[in-house]
Amino acid sequence: MNILELSIRELLLAYRSGNITPTQVLEAYKAQTDKTEPAVKAFLTLDWDGAFERARELEAAGDTTLPLYGVPIGIKDVFMTKGMRTTAGSKILEHYTATYSATVVEKLIAAGAIIVGKQNCDEFAQGTTTEYSAYYPTTNPYDTTRVPGGSSGGSAASVAARQVLASIGSDTGGSIRLPAAYCGGVAIKTTYGLVSRYGLIAMASSFDTVGPITRTAADAAHVLQAIAGHDKHDSTTHQREAENYVASLDQDLSTIKIAVPRQANITALPEQLQIQIQATRQHVENIGGSVTEVDMPYLEKALAVYYVIVPAEVSSNMAKFDGIRFGERANGATNLLERYMQTRDAFLGDEVKRRIMIGTYVLSSGYIDAYYKQAQKVRRLIVEDFKKVFTQYDALLMPIAPSIPFKIGEKFNDPLSMYLIDIYTVTANVVGIPAVALPTGLVDGVPYGVQFMGSYFSERTLLALAHQIEQQRGAFPTPAVVKYQKS
Repeated sequence: MNILELSIRELLLAYRSGNITPTQVLEAYKAQTDKTEPAVKAFLTLDWDGAFERARELEAAGDTTLPLYGVPIGIKDVFMTKGMRTTAGSKILEHYTATYSATVVEKLIAAGAIIVGKQNCDEFAQGTTTEYSAYYPTTNPYDTTRVPGGSSGGSAASVAARQVLASIGSDTGGSIRLPAAYCGGVAIKTTYGLVSRYGLIAMASSFDTVGPITRTAADAAHVLQAIAGHDKHDSTTHQREAENYVASLDQDLSTIKIAVPRQANITALPEQLQIQIQATRQHVENIGGSVTEVDMPYLEKALAVYYVIVPAEVSSNMAKFDGIRFGERANGATNLLERYMQTRDAFLGDEVKRRIMIGTYVLSSGYIDAYYKQAQKVRRLIVEDFKKVFTQYDALLMPIAPSIPFKIGEKFNDPLSMYLIDIYTVTANVVGIPAVALPTGLVDGVPYGVQFMGSYFSERTLLALAHQIEQQRGAFPTPAVVKYQKS
């Protein structure tokens, strides 16, 4: 038995048959993390003492029926985790220890999961490569000279490197889908309001969503099953009956209808990426589904809308990190304004400052009508575009990114190029719909992936589609950083 290759289902069965214990599993994952972390740099904080204490508690209780019993999980460092350092990848929170846990963390613990630590991310989740972490960049386990995607790069890289079995990330414009696809994993960006945001350090409150990153769609279904649902602490969560994502994985999809937007301009992508997308189309057809091109006239406006509204919300949400209410404080100021300016200059990174300035500008007197309000109007038109398509089709097929993972540092000083990486992912957040990301194959030795977007609360169908495509595609290749031999 190779512990590190067991799926969540296989691990749970092993526990229930008495073949293995949470302590043994944790020992295997710790050994793997010790080997790979110097190269991958996926974590900002590791808590092995707490993790092993939790494993012993689970063994003493003996309730192996818990849905995530003994599953090692990592948490993106934008979620409050009681008693654990929580930095949001920023120097302004370098010494902050959370006094309570986010709802998603509490639900994972209640389900039997073992929290291993907090994973690296772009500062306040603002970035697409994890290079904007204030501490260090995470690397791609398939090629450690390349980026893992972002902002949940540490979360995706950790899963790929077999440091944890699953991770929890936040997705504001593709922040779990892009790194999952770049690191050969699966991610489900959930419908806005399906999973509680309570305890998430907000980036853009009307865009932020919470979801898992795993190695397979089935594993994602197991984690989503545990974290979805209404939360009295988050008024944006929906009061819906619980759905069984795991039981729905093998549902009949023989009549599924998939749309591909012409405005996605897939034919403009490099040929090797078009081949990957075509392979996915073939998998859909092999299941029995159909793939049809459609027009979505407002799709091309999504990126512009996103980069007006999101910085506006960033500007508002970041106001509290001023050295007075929250965060580190610069010394030497002679008045309050100096205190604010010196603190934010010293402890916030360039990308965060950039977005605060853009957001403050579009909200300022004289410009709010020309930019922010216009963007909100176009956002509504994009929503209607998607609703119209979903009256005839079950899902949309889109690329994840216009390129494969690039070299670390290659685009670091080119923010416009960085923003363009989000061109395919931001639409789901603009509209608030779910999207599942899955890898298609290796291109030049690194993963590339696609996504399926569905109508509101269609997670069951999307996960089933990803699962059945995986059955056709076969097991995904192991990353180069993982040195052990598969049993």
